[in-house]
Amino acid sequence: MRKTLLATAIAAAAALPGFAAAQASSPHSVAGNMSIVSDYRFRGISQTFVQPAFQGGIDYSHSSGAYFGTWDSSVSGLTYANSAGIEVDFYGGWKGEVAKDVNLDVGLLQYYYPNARIVGAKTTKYDTLELYVGATYKWITLKYSHTLTDYFGFNTDTMGNASNRDGSFTYGASPGDSKGSGYIDLSVSYEVMPKLTLAAHVGQQKVKNFEKHDYTDYKLGLTYDVQGWALGAAVIGTNADKKWYFLTDAGSRTKEIGKTGLVVSVSKTF
Repeated sequence: MRKTLLATAIAAAAALPGFAAAQASSPHSVAGNMSIVSDYRFRGISQTFVQPAFQGGIDYSHSSGAYFGTWDSSVSGLTYANSAGIEVDFYGGWKGEVAKDVNLDVGLLQYYYPNARIVGAKTTKYDTLELYVGATYKWITLKYSHTLTDYFGFNTDTMGNASNRDGSFTYGASPGDSKGSGYIDLSVSYEVMPKLTLAAHVGQQKVKNFEKHDYTDYKLGLTYDVQGWALGAAVIGTNADKKWYFLTDAGSRTKEIGKTGLVVSVSKTF
């Protein structure tokens, strides 16, 4: 009954002069998103042992340019030991036009992995905080991200004396921490024809004090809009050293998680 009364009240209000205009001019907006991907790639590296992932998020924005939101994805316990199998991101910042056709985006992003930890001499979490700044000109975006904490658990406790797959390289006993690692990427999103968008990207990851983990990643794909559903397909890959970027499961299956592959997706914004 309460639901019926509320609907009636809204309908009546909608008939009043200026109601629609007031709604349209609201300084607040909320949007959600959800997707299914054949492989969750973060900066070119598979987070799901090259398997599908379910993802979704919600965003709030204000007409002043301020925004905040959260986004979740399933991840592999092989990538994030002892984890609950989920990544939860929290972010907030400001974005707006600073010159004709030029938009600036500045904010903080917290990557959080419930229960995930590396158990060694000390317990280390994968949780990472980044500061980012990006500029967009029409359909081109340049963005830089800088870690304010260790980069996903890289430090002396977790990587001291760590050797690569064939033992051809070993980090020192005290390589240091990875706070101050950086990632820069250049992205293009261009509608080549109605409903069909081309997406291209190249980025470079630098891991402070762990140079053997530095790499470049790339992406080239297309997205097609079908009645509000985005159908995507992209070739994603990296030049990451396979001697470091690999995982082996309990069944002794080994996968190169930075290897070039085709990723397909279905997503919806509401």
